[in-house]
Amino acid sequence: MTYVSADRVSGPSRRAALAGLVGGAGAAVLAGCTSQGARPANAPTPSGARSPQAQAGDPTPGAMTLFKDPAFNFNGLLALGGSGAGSAEVGEVLTAVNAINKAGLSSQTYVETFRKLGDQLMEPPEGSKPDDQTTRFRALRAAQYYGQALFFVLGSDDPGSEEDLYKAGRGAWDKFCDLCDPAPVKANVPYGKTPLPVWFFRPDPSNTRRPTVILTNGSDGQNVDMWTYGVPAALERGWNALVYDGPGQGQLLFVDQVVFTPTWEKVVGPLVDWLSKRSDVDASKIGLTGLSMAGDLAPRAAAFEDRIAALVAMPGCVDPWLGFPAEIRQILTPSKEETNEIWNKEVVPQLPPDAAATMKKRIEPFSIPAMLSAREGKMFTDFYTPARLIQSLKITDVVPRIKMPTLVLDYEDEQFYPGQAQQMFDTLTAPKDYVKLTAAQGAQLHCSPMAPQLHCEVVFDWLQGTLG
Repeated sequence: MTYVSADRVSGPSRRAALAGLVGGAGAAVLAGCTSQGARPANAPTPSGARSPQAQAGDPTPGAMTLFKDPAFNFNGLLALGGSGAGSAEVGEVLTAVNAINKAGLSSQTYVETFRKLGDQLMEPPEGSKPDDQTTRFRALRAAQYYGQALFFVLGSDDPGSEEDLYKAGRGAWDKFCDLCDPAPVKANVPYGKTPLPVWFFRPDPSNTRRPTVILTNGSDGQNVDMWTYGVPAALERGWNALVYDGPGQGQLLFVDQVVFTPTWEKVVGPLVDWLSKRSDVDASKIGLTGLSMAGDLAPRAAAFEDRIAALVAMPGCVDPWLGFPAEIRQILTPSKEETNEIWNKEVVPQLPPDAAATMKKRIEPFSIPAMLSAREGKMFTDFYTPARLIQSLKITDVVPRIKMPTLVLDYEDEQFYPGQAQQMFDTLTAPKDYVKLTAAQGAQLHCSPMAPQLHCEVVFDWLQGTLG
């Protein structure tokens, strides 16, 4: 860990770049991702998948390589990392990994294996009558495994089951929450035409005013990830924790069909309103965290919502569009017609199945037509509209507006937004700290998938020191 205080290409050259893209589409498309399931920039294509043995410079050496394909491997590591918070079981995850590898790694085998594991955990264990604690944590692990299956379902043989699979995971999460003591307060916070579902966790049901952290998820995480990356850490320190689905996330995406918005302060503002009215919240001590792409969303909100007392970006992200490979970004032109012609006639016909599935997954939080097409097994035809929406998430110009103390996290071998955490830290004018989690700690890669406990220690020690 290191700790510090304080042209678009046009004409023939673009055509040449596109030729390179369609010639090696798998590598280009899979080179990055908005949150989970991405391929590190230095990873080989599926046709040249690496050996599971450690290699020089490999960010996941030896036993850290569960799958030869880095996209699946990253998700498997996220599941395994949840074990420390009770949102996974080491033996269950490794047994699933072995079964998938034996059957032949693919989206289909991954989805089938983890969905089956989720289904099993929602039933009583064989040979015993479970008490509430057993049922509770089996449901939490089921939520994790349903989430694992959900991430790859668009590349499976049954992409149309996406909404049902989301609902299975949501049902497991709600069952877990109902059995917590005290159970989180569930509510719907007004937001436009579609309210935001929230889960408000408290150490106890008294009216003691406490610091509260709002936990913001990324572009493809599920509520169970907010448990792994914050809820227990908050409760153990006597804090409240608020988990919610925003536009482009969870219920709002998969059921209500609401995509991301660049004005995230309009999402966080109503949450702060709701919290400020509660007798068990110290409204002067409300912190905001943002995991993965929310390392862009939360800072955007904090720049315009001065009731936030402390901010944590995990990692700092100032331009999610740069998380897409340059070859993909070059498809976008000022003309919607030209852009979509390039996409549909020059790029889509050349995309191999794995790259096509990745693009469907990456674009769906930004385009309902893209999501609905993907569920029918089809590729979306309008690249221009979601690409422009992703571009609009750039926050370089608003970071200097942030006034509250801010912690910027970074990760060694950050594969999605390399360099952006440092850029955010350098641009901040507020009181600020920078922490880089490292491979020496087993905390490398985006969001430290193998070290969420260490991750929470860093974040909540800082929040505790900042807000008391």
